[in-house]
Amino acid sequence: MVLTNPPFGRKSSMTFVSEEGEVGREDLVVVRDDFWASTSNKQLNFVQHVKTLLAINGRAAVVVPDNVLFESGAGETVRRKLLDECDVHTLLRLPTGVFYAQGVKANVLFFDRKPASEAPWTRELWVYDLRTNQHFTLKQNPLRYEHLRDFITAYRAENRSARTESERFHRFTYEELVARDKASLDITWLKDDSLEDTDNLPPPDVIAQEIVEDLEAALAEFSAVAESLARVRES
Repeated sequence: MVLTNPPFGRKSSMTFVSEEGEVGREDLVVVRDDFWASTSNKQLNFVQHVKTLLAINGRAAVVVPDNVLFESGAGETVRRKLLDECDVHTLLRLPTGVFYAQGVKANVLFFDRKPASEAPWTRELWVYDLRTNQHFTLKQNPLRYEHLRDFITAYRAENRSARTESERFHRFTYEELVARDKASLDITWLKDDSLEDTDNLPPPDVIAQEIVEDLEAALAEFSAVAESLARVRES
């Protein structure tokens, strides 16, 4: 079993100093014989790596940002291969901002590795939407265990075949998934009230706190980059 939260950030890269003394960054494409696709996208590589770590019938729950669900190119290749070679049975769409920074949208992808088969292993994917019309912040209103109770009940770890659909929990067949553009798993069906009803917006102090948290997260990221560049220049 693998339970993991990969490093967020779109690209794997290295910092270099040119002969003229200019500092730059270059994307690193990871090439491995046991990967389905070669890419510099860290999360796609992480998902592929997790699959290689699993024994047959091993289980995984991986936190992934939204781009893993819809990115084209290598992203589409990884999703189609994952659906074919593994049983991708559950996707939990988390509220915005519960990982790293307020603007980050994350999900938990649950899948089991299976032995080689001519037929695809994924029969159906159940998607639980804990994001639409849900509002949490990292500090003032964090996601807690009680907010996950309905998902835990719906998940039915003891007998997934007994699952039933609800307002937030929907079933999608393999045929429906692969027929979607780029085999996208970025699936929504609930109406987002905040897009049409300004009365549903959070109180001003909550919005202000979210802005502060976003700025603090961005400042931390910029500080890390500046420190990295300084170390390169000093070496």
